Amino acid sequence: MTPGARVAATIELLDEIVSHSERPADLVANAYFRSRRFIGGGDRRAVSDRVWSILRRYGQLAWWLERTRHPDRGARAIVAADLMLVEGLDMAGLESMFDGGTYRPSRLDEAEYRALRQMEGHSLPHPEQPDWVRLNIQEWVAPHFREAYGESWGREVAAIETPPPVDLRVNRLKATVEQARDALAREGIETEPTRYAPDGLRLRRRLSVVKGETFQNGLVEIQDEGSQLVAALVDAQPGMQIADYCAGAGGKTLAMAARMNNKGRVVAMDVYESRLDRSAQRLRRAGAHNVERRPIDADNRKWLKRQAGAFDRVLVDAPCTGTGTWRRNPDGRWTLRPEDLEELVPKQAAILDAASKLVKPGGGLIYATCSVLPAENENQIAAFLERNADFEVVPVEALWRDVLDSEPPADTANTPYLRLSPLKHGTDGFFAAALVRKPAEKTATPETEE
Repeated sequence: MTPGARVAATIELLDEIVSHSERPADLVANAYFRSRRFIGGGDRRAVSDRVWSILRRYGQLAWWLERTRHPDRGARAIVAADLMLVEGLDMAGLESMFDGGTYRPSRLDEAEYRALRQMEGHSLPHPEQPDWVRLNIQEWVAPHFREAYGESWGREVAAIETPPPVDLRVNRLKATVEQARDALAREGIETEPTRYAPDGLRLRRRLSVVKGETFQNGLVEIQDEGSQLVAALVDAQPGMQIADYCAGAGGKTLAMAARMNNKGRVVAMDVYESRLDRSAQRLRRAGAHNVERRPIDADNRKWLKRQAGAFDRVLVDAPCTGTGTWRRNPDGRWTLRPEDLEELVPKQAAILDAASKLVKPGGGLIYATCSVLPAENENQIAAFLERNADFEVVPVEALWRDVLDSEPPADTANTPYLRLSPLKHGTDGFFAAALVRKPAEKTATPETEE
């Protein structure tokens, strides 16, 4: 593809993502390229990289369109502004891209030209941009980040701008970390151990692993280090009964099954049966045989009631705003609405209450989100403890040393919870709280009193 054709494809894909905001951007992109098989691999990567980069700085680009009174706020205007402000094109260079040639964008009209001319020679940052624009988030979200991080909130949000690494979890059912690392190296994929997760490997440069034998044979799974740590804190042991209450496609389910060495039982639950169905192939590839899949629906309501107090551990990876994954899913920072948070908080509370009934006395309940907002995390746990006096918090710092046999991050000393971030830990933003159900008190009898 010519440079102009790549720009045209960038505009098309960005427009598809913006106009289908109810769908994740990666799914929209996959559908876009599937319907355009003529676009080669190199061009796909170039277009995708540019679109994802634009989504990370979309707020600043939109601010410039507003400032210059650009007549349009669509994908075409955003891409043109990006070429000017980020890639440093002058008007002559921009017009050579937007010349109406074959597979290239149509010519700039007079109003577009007048607005874009005002951007010539400028860079993306501007001293008049407010903090939330400079950090490329919506204005209403900024106070939530301030609540979460205090004075360092700007640095934490800025860290979301950086593209994420690719992390793998070694499947201990099939290989050691060293064996998996050697197998990947034979495929030309260089890795290094992750900082905290004992079974984690991080790619030294971004490459696709899914077509290689190491992945196809189930030696590794793609899983962010933060997600691996959440699964590890469940402390799933061989022979235990484990419930993964919001299992989704099964990433944490697989990690727990591997730690159990296929002994005991993991019940993967989700309200969407289609998600559980997608996990079946992953379970077969990993060689995990101790996992049972159960939809949370009317057919299983009686079964759920019978399971009250039956599980040693229950993991609730609750549906959330996904603010901790914005470096992977930059479209999320523009599609999230205040009403989404308002709807999620009571939903999380209801899920947590329902899942807690499955925990046996002395058993553990782990609540996790891939959000950094206190409303979904610390505040949610505080409210749960007020409603459920038979649960208490287990400090993550102490649990970490028992489960992971290593020193936890220094900042866990200041909170009973696990709070991971791209800036401090190099992971996605995760929250986890470990709770234990207090053992049932024995009723005193005259004999025991004597």
